[in-house]
Formats: sequence, C-alpha cells, structure tokens
Amino acid sequence: MINYARTRFKVLSVLAWFLSGLEEIFAHLTSQEYRHIVRIAGKDVPGAKKMIIGVSQVRGIGYNFAKAILDVLKIDQNSNIGFLTESQVEAIEKAMRNPSSLNMPSWFLNRRKDIDSGKDLHLITSDIEFNVRNDVEREKNTNSWRGFRHTYGLKVRGQRTRTTGRKGGAVGVRKGGKILPPGVVPAEGAAAPAEGAAAPAEGAAAPAKGATTPAAPAKGTTTTSKDTKPAATKPAEKKPTK
Repeated sequence: MINYARTRFKVLSVLAWFLSGLEEIFAHLTSQEYRHIVRIAGKDVPGAKKMIIGVSQVRGIGYNFAKAILDVLKIDQNSNIGFLTESQVEAIEKAMRNPSSLNMPSWFLNRRKDIDSGKDLHLITSDIEFNVRNDVEREKNTNSWRGFRHTYGLKVRGQRTRTTGRKGGAVGVRKGGKILPPGVVPAEGAAAPAEGAAAPAEGAAAPAKGATTPAAPAKGTTTTSKDTKPAATKPAEKKPTK
C-alpha cells in the first residue's frame, strides 16, 4: 500500500506540472494575435505553416537562408507563422532585401558582383525574373556566343544536343495517306474519296482540271482512234478437200 501511494503521488505531481506548463503555453499563445494569412514580401503565406517553412515560401529564399534569418532575429522556428507581429514581419522583409545588414556572408547571396553596381545583392520575387531577362538580352545585343545560343533556342552551358533538346518540327512518318512531293499543290475543289470507296488503280492518270468527259458516239457510227485497236476476228475454217 505504501508503494502504491508513493507511485500515485509521483504520477499526480508530474501531471500537475505538465498541466501548469500547458496553461503557460496557452496563455502565451492567446495573448498574441493570430492571423490566418500573413503577407511577406508580396507573398500570401497560410498562418498554419511552420515559421521556417512559411518564410522559405518566398521566391529566392531557401530553407537555409530562412533558418539563418530566423536565428539572427531570434524568432522561434517551430511556432506557426500566423503568430508573427507586424514588427517581426517588417524585420524579416528588411533582412530578405538587405542581408548585409545582418552580416550575412557574400557566398550566401544569389547575385554577387552585380554587373551594373558591382555589389553583392540578393534578389527575391519578381526581381529574379527581371534581372535574368536583362542578362539574356545583354548577351544577345553583344553578339556573344551565349547570345547566339539563346537566340536560336539551343543549350548554353555545354550540354549535349545530339539526343536531347529536340523541339520544333515533328520527327517521324506522317500517317493518313501519301504525302505530296514538295512544290505540288493539290487540285482546287478536289473532294475527298468516300469512306469505303475503292482506291484508283496504280498508274492511272487523273483527269485534267476543267476537262470534260467525251460524249458517247451516235448509234450506227464507228469511231477510230490511234489508241484503240480493232477487234480481232476469228479466221474462217477451211474444209478439207476430198
């Protein structure tokens, strides 16, 4: 009985300690304002996502970069992003646009030694597409080899093109009938053959455009032509003489 009472006392004390901790957690969460949608750098992030996952939803911000920002700003990575305050959101956006203010190393940025300013920058959201488009246009205007490859839609970074990157005209045999030779235009108004109709004999010439069929000859008249041959007559049999 004594051991049972001691065990029961320990279980109850641990349960009371656990419940008191939950009360503090709930009190802390209820004191903060929860938002179902948080807008960070023009991106709408659901408030139910974890902090590190929600920050990495912004284009140009990866998992490691988001973790570094939250560590420097001392924001809990495991809490929901819906509990962020306005001041915290502004601090996160400022860190995204100017990582050098947090003493981020230059190798952590996605655009080092910018060609216009010569500075180490970090691009996010639509700035990435804008700068990539400008870089491609600059390569084309300078007539560089990379520019030529971009102009003709070919691979730029030395990849093989023998078996990949085939886009454009169709490759293979066309089905559904014979293909006319190049330069031949099909006759105007030519009707498609009916379904089930017999195909014309091989080598038969098609009638010319606008040609009319010859009229039938009158009754009792004979027609001769160079192409027509006279009907063969059977020779008369000779009767043997006695």
